[in-house]
Amino acid sequence: MSTLKKAAAAADFVPVIIGTDLNAYHMAASFHEAYGVKPHLLGKIRMGFTHYSSIIASTTLVENLDDAEVFVRALQQFAEKHDDGRPLLLVGTNDHYVRLIIENASTLEALYRFNYPSLQLLNQLQVKDAFYPLAQEHGLAIPETHIHHVGQPVDLDISRYPVILKPGNGVQYYRNKFDGQEKVYRLYSLEEVVAVIEKIEASGYRDTLIIQDFIPGDDTYIWDSVLYLNSEGQAEFVNFGQVMLQEHEASAIGNYTAILSRFNEEVMQQLKGFLEAIGYTGLANFDLKYDARDDEFKVLEVNVRQGRSSWYATAQGHNLAGYLVEDLIRNNRSSQCTFVEKEVLFSVVPKYILREYVTEPTVRDDVARLIREKKVRNPLYYRGDKHLLRRAWLAVRAARYRRKYATATWREQLS
Repeated sequence: MSTLKKAAAAADFVPVIIGTDLNAYHMAASFHEAYGVKPHLLGKIRMGFTHYSSIIASTTLVENLDDAEVFVRALQQFAEKHDDGRPLLLVGTNDHYVRLIIENASTLEALYRFNYPSLQLLNQLQVKDAFYPLAQEHGLAIPETHIHHVGQPVDLDISRYPVILKPGNGVQYYRNKFDGQEKVYRLYSLEEVVAVIEKIEASGYRDTLIIQDFIPGDDTYIWDSVLYLNSEGQAEFVNFGQVMLQEHEASAIGNYTAILSRFNEEVMQQLKGFLEAIGYTGLANFDLKYDARDDEFKVLEVNVRQGRSSWYATAQGHNLAGYLVEDLIRNNRSSQCTFVEKEVLFSVVPKYILREYVTEPTVRDDVARLIREKKVRNPLYYRGDKHLLRRAWLAVRAARYRRKYATATWREQLS
């Protein structure tokens, strides 16, 4: 998209990012790289990703920012403080912040510009027991899925184990904290399923749980896709990537640390067609897993936002921030959709981690080749960030990854 040469022209808008994590950083880097603009951040806690950075204009920490009343008040106060005539472009970085933006859209749209789907559509996509029937209705393949309503008797006829168990409503799930809480559970018997359900029920969670067939295969069987649908509901780009590695701590499963871009127009067309058919707008991020048992890519979920690893689209030349700016600030929209083919290896872990833990023979050579060809891209090492302590923080973070992967137990159960 645009380059820093357009920085002067881009000073007529102000990016405001909700969050302080990796997702917030790669969006900040995308804004800075495309337009030379330093975004403002609002978050709950200070994190190294964005604290040690020279590309952040300001970071406002707000206690209880995930409370709806606090959230809206904080954004109103920020808008009043920065009322200089320039539009404020709002970006959320996790499911809960995006939900709060959408639920309070009628108030916030007078102060900010943003592109998200309606609340009704958000509920259909973010609440899993609504999403899976919708996906099937539109021809997307999903794993064998059972829905359990917490608080009701357990009545499950599961055909095979292991299974994956996860909350149908992630936002409510994380509001009810408990010891041993995991993002995703892998369970090997009905007894294990019942025990986890009882633990979750005791926490106060009262929504649904999703129990799904576990599709065999290591991290490289997981796939990812990022799309942007403009404010008129037309897809402007779609990419596709094969996950090389994900975080291997139980609390962080599903957070990808390395993705190799691929091209599969048939699957990309299916995902594009689904989102256009349901009237979606904004950035979207699909998680899929390839099932070798029936040769199908099965959709696990769709994030109503960019994912923490979606920056690989920016690395392919499709700057995520650029699409938002051109649509919402410049009113430049395209009726043509680009199916992205450029090859890159996105990674937020050191290269030695890739060499040691990407062991699947069909992709190991590709990883080695892209390392040799210097096609590995890491947004954390963005060249435009000149903070003096950043390299030291990144070095410490990289060193910790050796122990993290060496001691993780999740990867031992992947196949």
